[in-house]
Amino acid sequence: MFLFMIRFLICNIYLCGIIGMLFLLKRVCRNILSPRRHYQIWLLFLCLLAVPFLPFSLKSIWEWFPTLGTNLFFFNTKTAPLSNVEETTDFAVNLANDFAVSTNQNADSFWGWVLVSIWLCGMIVAAIKLCRSYLQLRTLEKSALPLQNGNVRQLFISCLREYGIERDIPVFSTAFLRTPILVGFWKPRIYLPISILNDSSEEDLRLILMHELAHVKHKDNLVNHFINLAGILYWFHPFVKFTFQEMRSIQEVACDEAVLEMLDTPQRLEYGNTLLRFAEKNALETFPSAASLINSKKQMKRRILHIVQYEIPTKEKQRKGICILVCTALFLCGISPAFSIYGAEQSKYDWNVSTQNITSVDLSNYFGDYDGCFVLYNLEEDTWQIYNMEQAEKRISPDSTYKIYDALLALEEGIITPNNSFMAWDGQENPFSAWNTDQTLSSAMASSVNWYFQTIDAQLGSDRLAAYFQKIGYGNGDVTGDISSYWMESSLKISAIEQVELLTKLHRNEFNFKAENIEAVKEAIQLSASSDTILYGKTGTGRVNGKDINGWFVGSVEDGQHTYFFACNIQSDENATGSHASEIVLSILSDQHILP
Repeated sequence: MFLFMIRFLICNIYLCGIIGMLFLLKRVCRNILSPRRHYQIWLLFLCLLAVPFLPFSLKSIWEWFPTLGTNLFFFNTKTAPLSNVEETTDFAVNLANDFAVSTNQNADSFWGWVLVSIWLCGMIVAAIKLCRSYLQLRTLEKSALPLQNGNVRQLFISCLREYGIERDIPVFSTAFLRTPILVGFWKPRIYLPISILNDSSEEDLRLILMHELAHVKHKDNLVNHFINLAGILYWFHPFVKFTFQEMRSIQEVACDEAVLEMLDTPQRLEYGNTLLRFAEKNALETFPSAASLINSKKQMKRRILHIVQYEIPTKEKQRKGICILVCTALFLCGISPAFSIYGAEQSKYDWNVSTQNITSVDLSNYFGDYDGCFVLYNLEEDTWQIYNMEQAEKRISPDSTYKIYDALLALEEGIITPNNSFMAWDGQENPFSAWNTDQTLSSAMASSVNWYFQTIDAQLGSDRLAAYFQKIGYGNGDVTGDISSYWMESSLKISAIEQVELLTKLHRNEFNFKAENIEAVKEAIQLSASSDTILYGKTGTGRVNGKDINGWFVGSVEDGQHTYFFACNIQSDENATGSHASEIVLSILSDQHILP
């Protein structure tokens, strides 16, 4: 919850910049963009506001821009090795080593719920205000009667034909309105004040009806409902609120433009005079869900100026306007993945099972009381064995298993080398004695020394880490958590199936990394070797508030004829450790005669 709110707040900071850019675009292109094009740009912005709440990822959009997703974010900067001390190669590997530190999530949860509570309270207040407006509108609708004036009905039918609208649009009259409004979500309805019907000329009525039908033509009634919904979600954002005011204003100007396009010059002047006369006689009133003829004096001034200055746009101006609209759409589409919150979560791996040779196996007797999964892939036979598919697709924190790829990144960036991976202990006391000494890649991997890999991450930086994780397709690739703990029950998530897929790609070197770097990583995670069988693996344990809730064991087995890749995850309220996961895996592999 805390991460959700942090991401949402970050999105809203970004929105300030986007809004500023769009207003700058409006100013720079004021002589090119028509009100309709300007309004369409704001519609694109309205769509962007929905992105944080989409229940799926938009990251695939970045795949359309490979140079943006790779060349722009990947760096070839090399960092000098930390020391010239020779690496020790005789470190004793102990499979039972499963060191993990506890993370405290109470503070995050508390502040997350505080932020959510404030946000929800604000939404409730905003929703109540909107509901009051809807209730007032509902009361007005009950008091209205179907339009009885036959002449006005015929005039309205004529206007419908001019716009090419074939659907029936109900028209009502009421004494409780001072300005015409358009309401309705799927079924638009027009409400006319009785005073207009009695005091206006036929030409004035025609122009008023044409304006309201322009709203119908452009489906502004639907847009207004979405604006109201967005206003509830973003009640706290002053710039978004200001944007909505601008959007409603330009909506009216765009409708004026639609009417002007159907009139000759004398009629355009008459249209402006009609608006002025109507504004002088009638009070200003608005309904959030309705499109009304008159809203504010400031808006009326803007509309009259537009009518006076209106010129039929040239084809060149129209082409430029379309070009600007398309470029803006591509820009907003390109940045939309950055606003995806639920997409960033990606709690489930979307695996295309139809292309895989999968066998579902029942291994529940190995797991006991643990909620877990097991994935086994035979490279030569291209076959999968999966226990608990639902859990195997679920993305969860990788904990120390991420260190396999963190080490590879460090080797690729030159922070360490296959021949020199030494790091000196800084003398700061750690919870495990094995951590309180100088380390090499092999020793740090065997004892899962956090400070070793935290030092690597600090030198890589979050931007470079995110770029690399995106390149190799590591789970959700989310490193927005703290640089020292994003992999420990925090933002970074991966599924058991993805663990196996990544190990397979690493074996094949599909990432086009240096062969010696891949070999160095394999040597670091080698657990045992016999005359014909080699076992590679890495454990990981998620410890939260002093309890082990998440255990991993991932790796591979090579026997000379076959190569197997596996991933096992167990979860529980306590005692779910990487060591226990490794015991389960070793039992399964032994029973299947993959291990002697």
